[in-house]
Amino acid sequence: MKPESPMPQSRAKPHRTPRMKPLKSLISLEECRHILLDSVKPIQGVEEADLTGARGRVLAEPLQAGVDVPPFRRAAMDGYAVRAGDTYGAGNMSPRKLRRIESIHAGETPTRRVEKGTCTQIATGAPMPEGADAVVMVEDTEAQGEAILIYDAIHPGGNSSPAGEDIRRGTTILPAGAMLDPAKVGVAAALGVARVKVYRRPRVAVIPSGNEVVPPGGPLPAGKIYDVNTYTLSTLLAEHGAEPRTYPVALDTLASVKGTLEKALRECDMVVLSGGSSVGEKDLMVEAIGALGEVKFHGIAVKPGKPTLGAVARGKLILGMPGYPTSCLTNGYGVLVPVVRRLARLPPWEPRIQKVPMSRRITSTIGRHQFLPVRIQNGEAVPVFKESGAITSMSEADGYIEIPANVDLVEKGEMVEVKLF
Repeated sequence: MKPESPMPQSRAKPHRTPRMKPLKSLISLEECRHILLDSVKPIQGVEEADLTGARGRVLAEPLQAGVDVPPFRRAAMDGYAVRAGDTYGAGNMSPRKLRRIESIHAGETPTRRVEKGTCTQIATGAPMPEGADAVVMVEDTEAQGEAILIYDAIHPGGNSSPAGEDIRRGTTILPAGAMLDPAKVGVAAALGVARVKVYRRPRVAVIPSGNEVVPPGGPLPAGKIYDVNTYTLSTLLAEHGAEPRTYPVALDTLASVKGTLEKALRECDMVVLSGGSSVGEKDLMVEAIGALGEVKFHGIAVKPGKPTLGAVARGKLILGMPGYPTSCLTNGYGVLVPVVRRLARLPPWEPRIQKVPMSRRITSTIGRHQFLPVRIQNGEAVPVFKESGAITSMSEADGYIEIPANVDLVEKGEMVEVKLF
């Protein structure tokens, strides 16, 4: 019997292990913020802004008063401009009688001097006539033709404002670096200033990445998803003093990612990318950024949002955000906002906080700082987090709570601080 012939050797293909790049070491949220804030330089460019669009802008030079405010002595009440001495001894049973010589409305100027025994009818805000040093409120008077009965005495300066009482000419009213809110814009208007010198808004590039991402507004091919992060990040940036510049989707090739980055670095003051910083086979972000600058960190100990990247290229900060919408937006509040406000010279963000009890027990991962979206319902914090890819985790939330990295449990009924959106 013949021995069996050996089976022919097949040319089996070698097993190919996907080129995965796990996040080997994570830095803390505090260290992440420290690195990013140290890497960003406050904007230097200056421009002029009309007062109608100045809210939220930052003054680049002190605002000095070129005029007194008010610019003249004016009445603080409707009534009669008098010499205070003429009213002494007046009372309900013994009124003092004065003769009206003129009536002045707001915007008009007096033409006659108030002498002893005379008065001028005057409206709130109108210039005080010469000789008068007080205004008797109309409620304390009675008109009988041109005779005016005064039923209450007034002291010198009563119910009137001297020139410059609010602002003295030559004084510095607002320092450089002041953020213009409605009241500060009002101060500039009161001084007659129509335009102010402010720091320009930093231009921040927003770049989505991934072959699976398509812009809204068109059909959705099989296997694709609509771009969410461009719009959430752009809105967040605009709310915190930046001028977002959106770019087309960077495809999953080194040439596409690097080319888009190079263009954004030429045109903007900071770059924010979403997607492409995880551990997938096609994630080329680290390689592309490394070719242009220095990667400071890749991976932070937060949940959600671990695959976050920080780098500096050509003197500008690059922040790589997670691709999942909830992870991206929570890191937007926790990481991006402090950085872009430093870049824009705005004061640190102080969200409104509401203290409420937790609606149920929450477990967390020791070693990772957690951002948990919640809705305030029936006076309690109700978690609404679904998964990192669900944008409704944020749209249904009123704010979020933070669970520190050294805490693994938040009990039902425990008081928590909800940072409101």
